Amino acid sequence: MRRHLILFFREPLLGVGKRRLARDIGDVAAVRFERLMIARLIRRLGRDGRWRLRLAVAAARPSRRWRGLPAMPQGPGDLGQRMHRTLAACPPGPAVLVGADIPALGAAHIAEAFRLLGRHDVVFGPAEDGGFWLVGVTRNARHLPPLFAKVRWSSPHALADTLAGLPRRLSVGFAARLEDVDDGDSYRRRVSWDGIARDEK
Repeated sequence: MRRHLILFFREPLLGVGKRRLARDIGDVAAVRFERLMIARLIRRLGRDGRWRLRLAVAAARPSRRWRGLPAMPQGPGDLGQRMHRTLAACPPGPAVLVGADIPALGAAHIAEAFRLLGRHDVVFGPAEDGGFWLVGVTRNARHLPPLFAKVRWSSPHALADTLAGLPRRLSVGFAARLEDVDDGDSYRRRVSWDGIARDEK
């Protein structure tokens, strides 16, 4: 069964997404960061033959294409509902979902997550802020188990809440701990050394 990697993001529009980041660095800088990261991760992860890249986009006008690439709309609901729907839409086989705001993310991290899915039912990539930057599931069963019940999203409790709500029968593995960029402090820590600006050249 083929492996599927889902890049999960909101269409980068001025004044719409990354509101905490925009409050610290400004709307223009925030949307520029979003666009650069999406483009970078598509280039970095999209041509790897070990998995098939799928885009899941939250957009004002849902479409099956995003800038010429095949995409699936995330649909309505909170973050957990949208992630669950996107994972459930994948064909049978291992599926890994990641956000588009992790500058350090590379193919080695994705390969590690798929290896962990060979031994576990669910895999998470813990984030430095208490959330998670990756969730992976095996898609052998007809239906996904509940994954995101009673989660306090955008809080330091997001991963702990998710783990607490998982069915006890599930085996859980953990990938590398990485930092996503949600505010000005994480932007200054990660974007400066990671060379995001070089992608514009």
